[in-house]
Amino acid sequence: MSFFKRLKDKLMGNEEEKVAAINEEEAAEQKQDEATEPARIEATVDEIEKVEEVSVTESSIETELPVAIEDQEQQEVQEVAIVEEPVEEKKPSAWSITQKFKAGLEKTRNSFTSKVNDLVARYRKVDEDFFEELEDLLLQADVGFETVMELMDKLRFEVQRKNIKDTNGIQALISEKLVEIYEQGETDLIELNMQPKGELTVILFVGVNGVGKTTTIGKLAHRLKSQGKTVVLAAGDTFRAGAIDQLQVWGDRVGCEVIKQSEGSDPAAVMYDAIRAAKNRNADVLICDTAGRLQNKVNLMNELEKVHRVISREVPNAPHEVLLALDATTGQNALVQAQTFKEATNVTGIVLTKLDGTAKGGIVLAIRNKLHIPVKFVGLGEKMDDLQPFDAERYVYGLFADGLDKELQNNED
Repeated sequence: MSFFKRLKDKLMGNEEEKVAAINEEEAAEQKQDEATEPARIEATVDEIEKVEEVSVTESSIETELPVAIEDQEQQEVQEVAIVEEPVEEKKPSAWSITQKFKAGLEKTRNSFTSKVNDLVARYRKVDEDFFEELEDLLLQADVGFETVMELMDKLRFEVQRKNIKDTNGIQALISEKLVEIYEQGETDLIELNMQPKGELTVILFVGVNGVGKTTTIGKLAHRLKSQGKTVVLAAGDTFRAGAIDQLQVWGDRVGCEVIKQSEGSDPAAVMYDAIRAAKNRNADVLICDTAGRLQNKVNLMNELEKVHRVISREVPNAPHEVLLALDATTGQNALVQAQTFKEATNVTGIVLTKLDGTAKGGIVLAIRNKLHIPVKFVGLGEKMDDLQPFDAERYVYGLFADGLDKELQNNED
């Protein structure tokens, strides 16, 4: 199967799913508009009262417009109360997930891809000068030196093998090779190591303060709950002021119990209590927060080792996942953090937060290629469902969406 055929089938889904997804989005927007209509009506009435109070008595307004509006509002509230019922969580379509990646990578695409487009426009022929400028652009996008060198070698080989003379379709070739470099023949990189039904899965979160770790824990808990799993949270970051309260807010928001102690408590003791509580409640998943200080790496390593030891003693082979939260907007600094935490504990996957807020989204490839740790989730926005399992093809599509859309259309024709 060609790269374009695979890309279209996987990323876009069938036409029926796409139409259904678009209709659902439009219905959701319409529902939101209807929900805010009473507020707009009230604001309109206020304006009318102010404009007409000079020529019309206040009593006449109170007995006509407001009463009518009040009756209408009460009727709408009653109708909403009658119609509103619990809705079963629907699995998002392939097309809607792809759109999240496209929207989330807009800043990187606007910065990086526009420069690639300018480069392609200036160089009609694929020559060494073209490769050198492309190399510089990729480095500026934080793709990473090793990854860029590997990509350049692959591109040069393909250009020579296929006897490519001009730059038409070069973005598609870059996309294909970037996916190959990321996956490196491996499969199921994004799958969490979930235990069989009836057994507790323990997920340990690590990462420095300020990267969005607690928010990510809340979003992951929401994701797992929507899959029908019972989730318990452990407030193991007892060092940072407000961390426990912040996790409790997320626990209340998504409907998960939070096991906690007072600020300054031993994190390992919190984990012990949380495991016992999760077992007593027959929970499916326990997500553990940890402190994120890096000022003294020795203390960090000792604390994480102690936490790890307590968890593995209470639950054999746990933690089943050690997820490192990294802020995509910090670029190469995220790579340094990843290296430090990899030395401190056995990191099994990366959660890259705030990918929608950076123009250097190439850091995904640098982390994967240099540290050989898969990116399991990416944060693509502020909404609860904007934490998405990482997908190399959707990610690359997000980088080159404009050019690839044209290529996909041409191949379809």
